[in-house]
Amino acid sequence: MPISKVLIVDTTLREGEQTPGVNFTVDEKLEIARALDGVGVHMIEAGDPNVSEDVYQAVKLIAKDGLQAEIIAHCRANVRDVDRALSCDVDRVAIFLGVTEAKLKSMRITEEEAIARVVEAVEYARSHGVKVRFTAEDGTRAKYDFLVEICRRAVEAGADRISLPDTVGIMTPWRVQEFFERVTRDVKGVEFDCHCHNDLGMAVANAIAALEGGATGVHVTVNGIGERAGITGLETLAVALKVLYGLEVVKLDKLTWLSALVERLSGVVVPPHAPVVGENAFSHKGGVHVAAVLYDPSTYEAYPPELVGRRREIVVSKYSGKHAVKARLEALGIQLSDELLEKVVEVIKSRQDVRTYRDADLIEIAEKISGVKLSPEVPSKVEAVILVKCDPNVYTTSIARRIASIKGVMEVYEVSGEYDVQVKVSAPTVSDLNDCLESIRGIKGVSGTHTHLILKSLRPIQGELS
Repeated sequence: MPISKVLIVDTTLREGEQTPGVNFTVDEKLEIARALDGVGVHMIEAGDPNVSEDVYQAVKLIAKDGLQAEIIAHCRANVRDVDRALSCDVDRVAIFLGVTEAKLKSMRITEEEAIARVVEAVEYARSHGVKVRFTAEDGTRAKYDFLVEICRRAVEAGADRISLPDTVGIMTPWRVQEFFERVTRDVKGVEFDCHCHNDLGMAVANAIAALEGGATGVHVTVNGIGERAGITGLETLAVALKVLYGLEVVKLDKLTWLSALVERLSGVVVPPHAPVVGENAFSHKGGVHVAAVLYDPSTYEAYPPELVGRRREIVVSKYSGKHAVKARLEALGIQLSDELLEKVVEVIKSRQDVRTYRDADLIEIAEKISGVKLSPEVPSKVEAVILVKCDPNVYTTSIARRIASIKGVMEVYEVSGEYDVQVKVSAPTVSDLNDCLESIRGIKGVSGTHTHLILKSLRPIQGELS
């Protein structure tokens, strides 16, 4: 069926924080919530206030911040947990219970007792005036007749949304679509959410299939972070819906900024090849590819990088032809004749040990071949080594991961001695270097830094420095 309605339910602050090594502070959660609201997500799952005091404080703070998005507190199906969630003054309580046979056995309850728990919790929450979502945890693997019954009873008790998670990420798109078509037919008077885990790499495809099957809500996290292999990534899903269906569900031009924010605060580095926000998402290397893209970008791009606030990158390497080299040099303000360009390409292809040519490398080759000192429009580079001292009670690896996600950071090492982390930074200007340094100092748990500017880089050759 056609996709008629899409609500983005962002759970970066709950599911995302369940990523190993991720631990947002209360202030960081508020910052992320405001960013999500600015991008235009419809609902924000702020966390389970029963987990810890800091999660409770964060949920409460976000709920009273006046955001446009609906704020959700997550909790188990019992009155005590619901009470704690209600005390945060949220818009909605999401009540969950595992519904597979294995889960019921582990809780030592029958199907009837499970239904009674859900009904009691939902009715209690509704009696306090909040909206309620029932999450049938691992719903895609539950006995179907029982799943339908517990969902119907939750709706009768007052739930207006039901989430059916693919908790271990084993569904396929066609099975997901069929599943949601069936359950939306059998359970009336409620809208359904999908929550797709990415264990087999199908979270985005499964989420789209769920929408085609009749779901209206999709659970996402920024950068797809979460338990194990994570869940549906906000940025990839949003762009897919725009490109494939013409649906703009959030502000697409803010996705790159949002991704960088969560990357920095979570310490989980986005892979270079990640769709939409990865460093290489709009990079072109092959000679045939580059020539075609320079003529018509749609030949090798599903959508323009400007859609998400990015720019196209032409990579120069042994695969490059004249078109790529010419485009890169012209971007630096350098014009060469076709004859000289051919010679530059020959040199590049002859150096098999070079992975990628930086602008400075390309300029050096062009100068040698042309015999002319060129004046490229390229900023000078400032490099430094920053030594970082951490508080004694913090997890050093977590801080190192956060540092690694900061723009300009090239290398990060955990070291022994007086300092705990060594960082190599490369920035176009001193001002940018200072911004990078302030970002490092702003990480909670960093107690001090010491900076050394790099004056010269020497490479050892056969045991000697050259």
